[in-house]
Amino acid sequence: MKKIWTKSILSTVCAIGLSSCALTDSQTGNVLQIEKEKKSNVLVLFFDDMRFDTFSYRGGPVNTPNIDALANEGVQFNNAMTTTGLCSPSRAALYTGRWGHKNGLDDNVDLYHSRQSELDLKEGGLIRRAADAGYLVGHVGKWHLGARGTELRGAEIDLAQGHEPRERFTRPYTPYSKVKQVEGYYKGKLDKNGEKHEYWITLDGTYEDTEAYKKVVAGKQMLKQVAKDDRPFFGVISFNQPHPAYRVPEPYASMFDPKTLKLPKNHLSKRVNKPLAQEGIWWPWHDVGHMSDMDWRKSRAYYYGAIAMVDRIVGELIQTAKDEGVYDDLTIVLLGDQGSMLGEHTLYDKGPYAYDELMRMPLIIKRPGNQPKVVNRQVSMLDITPTLAEIMHLENDGDVDGFSLNPLIEKGDNAEEYKDKEDTALYAYEWYNGSWFGIRAIRTPEMKFVWNPGDTRDELYDLKADPVEMNNLIGNKNYTVKLTKMAKLLEKELVRVSDPSVAKFRHHYKDYL
Repeated sequence: MKKIWTKSILSTVCAIGLSSCALTDSQTGNVLQIEKEKKSNVLVLFFDDMRFDTFSYRGGPVNTPNIDALANEGVQFNNAMTTTGLCSPSRAALYTGRWGHKNGLDDNVDLYHSRQSELDLKEGGLIRRAADAGYLVGHVGKWHLGARGTELRGAEIDLAQGHEPRERFTRPYTPYSKVKQVEGYYKGKLDKNGEKHEYWITLDGTYEDTEAYKKVVAGKQMLKQVAKDDRPFFGVISFNQPHPAYRVPEPYASMFDPKTLKLPKNHLSKRVNKPLAQEGIWWPWHDVGHMSDMDWRKSRAYYYGAIAMVDRIVGELIQTAKDEGVYDDLTIVLLGDQGSMLGEHTLYDKGPYAYDELMRMPLIIKRPGNQPKVVNRQVSMLDITPTLAEIMHLENDGDVDGFSLNPLIEKGDNAEEYKDKEDTALYAYEWYNGSWFGIRAIRTPEMKFVWNPGDTRDELYDLKADPVEMNNLIGNKNYTVKLTKMAKLLEKELVRVSDPSVAKFRHHYKDYL
């Protein structure tokens, strides 16, 4: 017996991800052949404060066979840039595809002494858009955009939230104990095992005893649920690793000998002719005057150990996807929300600056059927949002500040769609936990210009001659032409994204525009 379908049922059936539908119109009786591209399954593997330069596929010091395998199967974006070197605003940019002046979140949430508690629920982002499109949506691990944020946006699988409270608008975490700990280091007081636990920690137990492994277990649980569901899938598995303090169990704690580590040229370099904000203690552990050379080396060694553990995490999750039969049809995005300072410029963690160690992030995208390639053009975290929206056929939800990466994924650096686009990356650092900076930076492959509107000193770096950004050339008359070009590029980007700071910038740089 032939089934009669109404148009509303037809649209519902086709929404579940069928590659084609053969249905009968109830009014005409005609058979309708509906050809529809199957909706893609997408998994985002999201890591916290993960630098771009430590993996073995990038020539880094850590052997990362699982991440390397994914990189060799997907597209390596070797010059991917975050929007902001701070957790909450960079994540808000990723999920919404918009800068903080548009999505309303440009600072950390739930931390002393931030003015913000959550990303406005009107900003549904990729999670809400996917849920509305009929996707099974899941989220595991760190969110950092407000309590119950994924659940309230339609995530059916909402596991292992991380350090966020489950109650909205709670009082923020205030680091009283950390202040005392750092004060103790100046007095020679050390933590368990003679360590400085605000910088490096040997965790008790094994890998299976860590908080990170709990998220691995939850992620595997989600993938197994996905395998049993006929709907297309959008999921995020998000880890606090390798965020400082760098904390790993054995064998990762002893994997790298701090005495033999190769250190970059700007390791513990003195900050000369730099903005005053770089001297600030914006979180207790930024007070690093007590740190010896060996302390810094140990922190770096433990960070490398954390990256080795991250590689194990990636390998286990990918193997589960393969075991459950969902890997071959899965688009995988692996990224970090920003980088982290390991002693470069004598800085630790993150803060109000735009150095490459913080601004650059790792990004790999694996799409089924796509040829592996390396993309060297600069891309932004904001570009991931329209890319996934295209792949998943999501309805538009407002401004799009990024550009789809799909032409680069399919054609590489020579994609026709990018032929007339400047190879630039825009970066901002508006707030740090309630302290305003308003920083804007523009980067090309050759130069970086940083505007510090809360200071009288800006920054200009020749990335070819000085890739570690030690020599600020802002007052060098030999670079006037290049500064003029960079100022014009920054103005162009501020205008493009409707940045409200553009009027002030034009006033500051009226002689260059």
